Amino acid sequence: LQFTEEKLGQAEKTELDAHFENLLARADCTKNWTEKILRQTEVLLQPNPSARVEEFLYEKLDRKVPSRVTNGEVLAQYMAEAANDFGPGTPYGKTLIKVGEAQRRLGTAERDFIHSASITFLTPLRNFLEGDWRTIAKERKILQNRRLDLDACKARLKKAKAAEAKATVTP
Repeated sequence: LQFTEEKLGQAEKTELDAHFENLLARADCTKNWTEKILRQTEVLLQPNPSARVEEFLYEKLDRKVPSRVTNGEVLAQYMAEAANDFGPGTPYGKTLIKVGEAQRRLGTAERDFIHSASITFLTPLRNFLEGDWRTIAKERKILQNRRLDLDACKARLKKAKAAEAKATVTP
């Protein structure tokens, strides 16, 4: 009732401290930017949407995500197979072997980077959103409910004082 009356402009609302309001605004801003950065980093690390959904499902089911071969590693494998077909002694075969080995190292480095970024960068962001932010939201809701209770009590007290003053004025 108090919340509805406040929204309709029929009841007074106790304002929170300006510093506290600033902290709440900063917390909201932090949450929003953290969500955006987390999502975009996930897109960067895994551009394939269906693979991201699969990883999300594995994560929610508390299962280990199967290791994927990177595109660079697949290309390296193709180059090695082509080199064997053309013959490792031919100039084209030798080139494919060298480039394929370099591509394999790049693919391995990419996989290591994705794994490292997931652990050292994405995990803390998720921990904030799933832990700290949930606590902040829960405490904010409790504070809002207490403020509404306080304002409702103030309104009842005001009505009681008005009724008492009216009763003393009219004998």
